[in-house]
Amino acid sequence: MRNLRRWIALALLLAARPLGAQHPGWNKGFDALMDSIRIRWKIPGMAIAVVSKGKVIHQAGYGFRDVAGQLPVTPDTKFAIASISKSFAVTTLAALAKDGRIEWDRQVRDYLPDFRMYDPVVTERMTIRDLVTHRSGLARHDLMWGIGIYSREDLYARLRYLQPNRDFRTTWQYQNLMFTTAGYLAGKVNGTTWEELLQTAVLDPLGMTNSGASISAYQASPNIALPYALHDTDTLMTVPWRSTDAIAPTGGVHASLADLSRYLIMHMQGGTYEGKEIIRRADARAMQAPQMAMTRPMTILADEFPELDDESYGMGFLITHYRGHKLVHHPGNWDGYSLELSFLPNDSLGVIVLTNMYSTIIRDFLPWMIYDRLLGLRPVDWHGRFLDRRTRMRAMFAEQRSREDAQRVSGTQPTHPIDGYVGTYRHPAYGDMVVSRDGAGLKLRFGNYEFPLEHFHYDMFRFSPPAGNPVHSRFRWLLTFTTDADGSVGSISAPVEPTVPPIVFLRQKR
Repeated sequence: MRNLRRWIALALLLAARPLGAQHPGWNKGFDALMDSIRIRWKIPGMAIAVVSKGKVIHQAGYGFRDVAGQLPVTPDTKFAIASISKSFAVTTLAALAKDGRIEWDRQVRDYLPDFRMYDPVVTERMTIRDLVTHRSGLARHDLMWGIGIYSREDLYARLRYLQPNRDFRTTWQYQNLMFTTAGYLAGKVNGTTWEELLQTAVLDPLGMTNSGASISAYQASPNIALPYALHDTDTLMTVPWRSTDAIAPTGGVHASLADLSRYLIMHMQGGTYEGKEIIRRADARAMQAPQMAMTRPMTILADEFPELDDESYGMGFLITHYRGHKLVHHPGNWDGYSLELSFLPNDSLGVIVLTNMYSTIIRDFLPWMIYDRLLGLRPVDWHGRFLDRRTRMRAMFAEQRSREDAQRVSGTQPTHPIDGYVGTYRHPAYGDMVVSRDGAGLKLRFGNYEFPLEHFHYDMFRFSPPAGNPVHSRFRWLLTFTTDADGSVGSISAPVEPTVPPIVFLRQKR
């Protein structure tokens, strides 16, 4: 009987321990492997943290935060963490909820009486929970903020001019403007800016002294990872700075690996850090629980790889399963940065991957490689699979460009003299597109961006940024000019949001 009780106690102890603790050799050759992958993908710098049962068991930098200066990445190097910021926005709301100052299922208009959406029913019924679960019915419309000329208040005021493309609460669609609105609401409820609330409710209690949400403060920091991307010729280039201040709640937080490890531990421990309640356990669980089923293309990896499950969205976190283990995570991608924060809540294991490279997919698979080691699972060749995937994706993009060029009808001319297209074209949400002469041709200014307009065929022109900067590839569009009844050019149709029909900008009459 005594031996039976001993075996039962041992079994319970082993069940309670994170599986990673059963594999103390998980990190054998780890640093060399991580650095070899970084070099293979031409990533300048990278920082990785591994957490087990509330403790940081690995924290290291690899490569350079500044290539020209040969300055190394350290755990204290700051990175712009892009959309990982969304969980910070929800955490600030949860701090207000803990104090009884908001309720998740109260209408937004209870807190922001001037809130307006295009659909009056959505205006009346939208709740705070709706703001942070991507179910507003609104497509992304990222270029409304991406052109870089509108304040947070401007973006909030212009929501009313964006027509929904799905019914309210029926379809998951990634929506940065709603998270920006959530942060705007949180700041208003607190009687401060969202940034001040973030500082007092999250950063200070967690001891995150090397974090914030101001691009100027980030740039002024002595230890930051500079942003990089790969040029079309596959050579490294620095990426120009673009402010994220207007959209800080959805993508403007910056933090060091050491600070983010504290934040990760707090969420893994249900809202508590070092015995201090930051947010209520119920709200931490709600953030990590499915709120909306996700649709393609976000679930495409689950279609391709059997180790992954379909994804759902919680509040500021994505939820799926990795090889049968519940996985909570959120990626981030911004000009010069790609990152991932993830954890297996039932195994008490977590991983953070930060890189100063634009749109690199190693942030997707590195956590899975690490979890295989921690869990003692037969390793999957994620590196080889994603090298193959990159080759296929590049071929697909090249084919898309070839198809576009093949559709071009040669020998056509615009229907108007070139000066007939010059003017200002306006949309109530997006603002102005300004077409002007550029020598014998045309150019177009949209927000902070100005690129040539190349005649494609008939009255269609290609808005085409100079080759080389992959960050500008989002602006490669075919624009169509239309003629009014009086025979003059009256509007531009522009595919500024790829998931909806082209947006029409009306020419302003002199």
